[in-house]
Amino acid sequence: MRYQLRHTTHYDYSGSVTLSHNEARLLPRELPWQRCSNSELTITPVAVRQRERVDFFGNRVVYFSIQELHDSLDVTVRSNLTTLPRPLPDQRVSLSWEQALRELAIGAHRVSSTQSLENMRARLFALDSPFVQQSLDLVDYSRRFFTRDRPLVEAVLELNQAIFNEFTYDPEFTTLATPLQMVLESRRGVCQDFAHLAIGCLRSLGLAARYISGYMETLPPPGQEKLLGADASHAWLSAYIPGWGWLDIDPTNGSVPDERYITLGWGRDFADVTPLKGVMNGGGEHQLQVAVDVIPVPPERKNPPE
Repeated sequence: MRYQLRHTTHYDYSGSVTLSHNEARLLPRELPWQRCSNSELTITPVAVRQRERVDFFGNRVVYFSIQELHDSLDVTVRSNLTTLPRPLPDQRVSLSWEQALRELAIGAHRVSSTQSLENMRARLFALDSPFVQQSLDLVDYSRRFFTRDRPLVEAVLELNQAIFNEFTYDPEFTTLATPLQMVLESRRGVCQDFAHLAIGCLRSLGLAARYISGYMETLPPPGQEKLLGADASHAWLSAYIPGWGWLDIDPTNGSVPDERYITLGWGRDFADVTPLKGVMNGGGEHQLQVAVDVIPVPPERKNPPE
């Protein structure tokens, strides 16, 4: 699939801002199944300082500073992307979730092989993080999927489907401050909550999982045109399968991400991949507007031979 991505963030401030320092994690990653070209970040007012770096997790981060008086801020990213089919585990990937726990433990004490090194790196994603803390309630919820000697991949996919079937998508119910325990008890939330919930379930069992931010191509209702700016940011997660790699799952839709998904970045939870954050002098109250477009690009037509 080929896409044109456009993401615009607009802030209106009730008072003037005299100085702001910001970080944007809005540029898509280069991955074996995702190729980016012509990525461009436009900032208004024009930043006096701007530079790009790669953070601890390998995400692209743009730092910028604005030092002129302003009462609004616009940050727009445009990028052309090509997405390819992602690798999926086959029937040969049959290790149980208990075996996965043992593999992660080995990685903590021995780095004599590439696989042990990968296991050791994955252990970071088995620990608590700002938005995801392990709990016995999460263990209790997960135990019916992670039964004795059950293959890890099979259990992960059933957890993914269960959250989709048992939880209600409700954008009015939660905020960034809503505890994970409340999401579990109420059975309501949004994609960010469901990603954190699944991560919490896996980590509470001792497994490794990471949070992924990005986009998914959405389709308009039948017979209607797609509205500009009607798409939205999306969140899902990836579970670590020792000896194979990271398996993406999307509990909001009960699916395994495919070519319709665009990856921005990943980390322990939302705090590591916040799209735009910073500090400023002044500004007062603010209003935020976000518009996202994920536009499919038709395949190039080849002229028939004459």
